[in-house]
Amino acid sequence: MLIPYNQFFTLFVISYVLVGALTPLMRKIALSKKIFDKPNSAHKSHTMPIPYLGGVAIILGVVITSYLTLFLSPFTVNNFWLATSVLAPAIALGMIGLWDDIKNLNPLPRFIGQSIAGLIVASILISSGNLGNPTGLALIDILISVIWVVGICNSINFFDNLDGGAAGTVAISAVVLTYLALRTDQSFIAALSLVIAGSTLGFLIWNKTPARIYMGDAGALFLGILIATLTVRFEPNTESTLGSFATPLLLLAIPILDTSVAVLSRLRRKISPFQGGRDHLSHRLVRAGLSRKVAAITLWSLTGLFGIFSVLISLPNIGYEVIIVLIALVLWLLLFLSFFRTKDS
Repeated sequence: MLIPYNQFFTLFVISYVLVGALTPLMRKIALSKKIFDKPNSAHKSHTMPIPYLGGVAIILGVVITSYLTLFLSPFTVNNFWLATSVLAPAIALGMIGLWDDIKNLNPLPRFIGQSIAGLIVASILISSGNLGNPTGLALIDILISVIWVVGICNSINFFDNLDGGAAGTVAISAVVLTYLALRTDQSFIAALSLVIAGSTLGFLIWNKTPARIYMGDAGALFLGILIATLTVRFEPNTESTLGSFATPLLLLAIPILDTSVAVLSRLRRKISPFQGGRDHLSHRLVRAGLSRKVAAITLWSLTGLFGIFSVLISLPNIGYEVIIVLIALVLWLLLFLSFFRTKDS
């Protein structure tokens, strides 16, 4: 996975074209096997059945591009196991998501799978010394890492409730992470982030409004654990501990905001946080009068804005790093209050 910088664009193009070509194939398979997201619940916002299996195209695109790069570049066993340590847990969780897409599992099996995957990721990162922000206490590092992985997996899964919303947001976060990783010579993270960006944008061709296919839990959980692993693995180039810990939070600020608003609004109404609902950011934006397309663009723009904050705190800023983090925090809180005060459904 360690490749010269001038080959990064090729990585992006390969993943983009591959997923763009695989997605309509997966759509045909989903149609033939009748694997649909049916509008049979009150929280569904679409009116016609939409085929799943877009997540399978994303998984195949990321995995094929990643391993193809390994074998076409000067191959080393170390690079192979490095890539496998990140991709294997993501593939396993993606398969659990696929099972859920087909069989409609209860939340508990998904949560158990996410927790096990988070524990595996944390153990690998800590034992190999690849945790981006270690506290120095192994048990604390494991706990934080597992909470982060499980939390982000659910955040991306919850966020996948609007045509193009999750795919575009993950793509933007991955592009920003690629830039940050390239600036700090963390080429493995940069390469895999760019593959994720290419894959999600290739899928977005078919998932933008009006969506012709959904990624389903297979894609959402796969992307969730991948982006969670890369952000917790990334070592920020910041001047303070605050900036270092803030970087992954800024990169995923909008999916975290969406989950926070939805979960707390459900707890306020005394219903299960895992129960589906039309209380996500996208639903609130549409109820405010925005079209689904404009709502998606709004969420992408907010993701880009917080991504800019993460870039700014990585630059030599002569003491402004803490101020930038505080500005981002205040903006996030204002957005939370604004969305939380709107109608839940």
